[in-house]
Amino acid sequence: MSATVRVVRARARAEAPASTGNIASGFDLLGFAVGGWGDRVEIEVVDEPGVSVAAITGTVTTLPLDAERNTAARAVAAMRTALGLKEGFRLTIHKGIPLGSGLGGSAASASAAVTALNGLLDAPLSPAALYPYALDGEFASSGARHGDNVGPQLLGGIAMSTSERCLSLPVPAGIYAVVVHPDFVLETRRAREVLAEPYALKTVIGQTAALGQLIAGLYRDEDALIAEGLRDVLVEPRRAPLIPGFIEAKAAAIEAGALGASISGAGPTVFAWVRGAARTEVVAAGIADALGRHARTTTRIVELASVTGARLLPD
Repeated sequence: MSATVRVVRARARAEAPASTGNIASGFDLLGFAVGGWGDRVEIEVVDEPGVSVAAITGTVTTLPLDAERNTAARAVAAMRTALGLKEGFRLTIHKGIPLGSGLGGSAASASAAVTALNGLLDAPLSPAALYPYALDGEFASSGARHGDNVGPQLLGGIAMSTSERCLSLPVPAGIYAVVVHPDFVLETRRAREVLAEPYALKTVIGQTAALGQLIAGLYRDEDALIAEGLRDVLVEPRRAPLIPGFIEAKAAAIEAGALGASISGAGPTVFAWVRGAARTEVVAAGIADALGRHARTTTRIVELASVTGARLLPD
């Protein structure tokens, strides 16, 4: 591959959407793309060797400029090495996803960066083929190779992502995601610390059963199975105390007719899935009211089937 792929453009820009990781029972495996928030990366060919970051703007400007510690730069460096590219690349990153929100902000920068680099090539790779490089970038932030955010950001819709590959899952028409972000930072590392204690085998089996039902429900387009699958007996009980108002928000969503609700990624954002657009506003109001007693909130409502993955932007 490295012998046939060449850089044929001097500059490209790309945007990757936010995403919700885990989807309740799919811890570190499942995720869905969320429109309305996103990160943009511009890449340009430069004479200096290697990969550098020129600037970071937007919602977060304090992220590391050092290429080894920056998710976007690290992803580009991994792709550059794998493809045998000799050119140097300079990145400009615009953050549109809140820091520590549970919406895949660090992953989105990596996903947008490899999509932008892909736009410079004479023989671009498929979105799925970009996955390992974006995963290398995500590692710079999380310290782990979990792709539940990267996968849906590259592919759009709902994705299952392992340490090796990402796969698109069926997205039933008419299922909407209500995503409510409370305006405070919950660091992923802190959210992972509460998972350190071992789990009982019975609990793990319960989570696996829910995961199987969720995937089956997506393939069969059955609300009952999807609802059963939107149960997190493993992670949610330990993380819920970190998010003021979460218990009330989840209860309000279910009472308003949601198929299920849980924590988006590591939190503090909360999501619910709703069949049909008619109930989305009341579900959103219930979640926002509960979370809004503790912090300012921002809400997005998206039909899952309508959200595409990372894309090149016009010059």
